[in-house]
Amino acid sequence: MAVVATIAVVAFLARDSLFSADVDLDALPPDASAGTRDLSAYEGLGTWIDAFDYGPAYAGGDPPVTPDDIDAMADSGVRTLYIQANRDDERSPDGFVDRALLDEFVLRAHQRDMAVVGWYLPTFASVATDLGHLQDLLDYEVDGHRLDGIGVDIESTEAVPNTTLRNNKLMLLSQRLDRAAGETPISAIVLPPVLTEVVNPDFWPGFPWAELEPHYDIWLPMTYWTERTESSGYNDGGRYLAESHERLLANLGNPDAVVHGIGGIGDATTEADLQAFTDTLAATGAVGGSVYDWATLSDSNIALLNRLFASWPEVE
Repeated sequence: MAVVATIAVVAFLARDSLFSADVDLDALPPDASAGTRDLSAYEGLGTWIDAFDYGPAYAGGDPPVTPDDIDAMADSGVRTLYIQANRDDERSPDGFVDRALLDEFVLRAHQRDMAVVGWYLPTFASVATDLGHLQDLLDYEVDGHRLDGIGVDIESTEAVPNTTLRNNKLMLLSQRLDRAAGETPISAIVLPPVLTEVVNPDFWPGFPWAELEPHYDIWLPMTYWTERTESSGYNDGGRYLAESHERLLANLGNPDAVVHGIGGIGDATTEADLQAFTDTLAATGAVGGSVYDWATLSDSNIALLNRLFASWPEVE
């Protein structure tokens, strides 16, 4: 069976290595658009929206989040909007969730001195397709404004249930994205190691942390303590993040890895958890933090996050 599995992996990787004509890595120069992208986009307080928050094809005719929310975000101390800019499904026929709305979010955010990080959830069904969507984010521009960061949401297992094959596809995608990005920093939005090593080791066994480390510049663990049971001991805004952070650095083999912690889910969190979350972010040396997501955060918790991050230090 091991021989058969190995042959299957090689066959799938060989197929994906034959890139479609619209993605020619050898012809891709380093990203040379105007403006500098760096890790400052990940500093301080951020907030999140996904396709189901703002895309009419996903959320219907009255999406819960619109570009008008940018002012409220900025007024609440949010420095960065993390937006699911594209998806690989029939509701995003050109890749983008909604290109016109993305343009408006980016322009209005930049007017308010907010950064915008565009993120994409690869399915790993096709490395070429996933890379094409991420290349779209690298190339995106509206009226001279680009995305300030690119994020890869690494959590999907459904399309490729074979872990060995999925790990190989993840590595292939990461290597090729690293090459295509040039000097543009790329962020890895990852499952927290506590989830994959303690809570549910069968979800993604053998995750290739150390192999991925050279290809990503900052790590965003999704430490959603609200999804953990009280009996687990991880239904806590501080402990879940602290242990995941420690395991993350050890797994990467890099004690100096740059981290922006994500907590959530917004409508299930408490003021005590948010206090513990931000205290732990500071204690672990994270460059910033955010709670998933804007649509589910109460006004009182938004105001609390504003106060908790009001004196967040700039990264030198």
